[in-house]
Amino acid sequence: MIRFRPDADLDGFVEVLERDGAAVVEDFVTPDVLAGLWADLGPGLEATAYGDDWYNGTRTRRLSSLFARTRRLTPVVLQPLYLGAARAVMQRPVPVWVGRSRVELTPSIQISGTQVIQIHPGQGRQPLHRDDALHLRRHPGPTSRVQLMLAMSEFTAENGGTQVITGSHHWDDERAPLPSEAVPTEMAAGSALVWLGGVYHGGGRNDSAAPRTGLTIALDLGNLRQEENQYLAVPREAVLDHPEEVRRLLGYDRCPPGLGWLEMADPYDALHADTLPGGPLDDDRRPARRAS
Repeated sequence: MIRFRPDADLDGFVEVLERDGAAVVEDFVTPDVLAGLWADLGPGLEATAYGDDWYNGTRTRRLSSLFARTRRLTPVVLQPLYLGAARAVMQRPVPVWVGRSRVELTPSIQISGTQVIQIHPGQGRQPLHRDDALHLRRHPGPTSRVQLMLAMSEFTAENGGTQVITGSHHWDDERAPLPSEAVPTEMAAGSALVWLGGVYHGGGRNDSAAPRTGLTIALDLGNLRQEENQYLAVPREAVLDHPEEVRRLLGYDRCPPGLGWLEMADPYDALHADTLPGGPLDDDRRPARRAS
């Protein structure tokens, strides 16, 4: 798998990502950011029970609603190579006829799913899958998801480093993935794997003596339903703690030509007002506050 530094040329990164479907960005975040994420998310992860099904793992812990739990994800989701590649790959103009006028509309992108995934010793290999299967996408076809896995601990072949079949986003829907075709992601803590939604991948088997921990964020096209319901996962007060670009990525934005509006207006405006275009923002219409 090709590796990049965080200051690499974006065009070159996008070229490799579209060809191979996946790449590693070394030193994706600084040690201070990584330590802060552990401080904010570690206790919640420790208190989370193991999964209870074969797909999500019976020796795996998963912590969601991350933008409600920490304010330190801005440098992760806005990392220039990751966000830049997501915009370059997905935000491409689509021709639309309106009457006799031909216009090109560029979709927005949005934060779809967030999780910390901790694979413990004894956990078996996760089935290989495509994440964009959530939206019943056909392959090959346009990319609708760009995802990252930030290594919060070291990823190795022994401890369950994410298994990836590079180039599999070019396959059609009749070709099944084989475990023998997958390669484990090996990277230091603070580095990140970036991959396209059509790439077959899965958590690896942990044969080591310690857990393997990764933080994943998915960016999807703005005209698709979010995998994780961010409006319920992240209370309004927590949304306001993030910068504007992150608030809009969380879904408080409109996707052309007309998805996500509130009373025909930009939903972003409602974040800053005690009244909505349609009437007061009373207690019945306020999002419930999430317990910490």
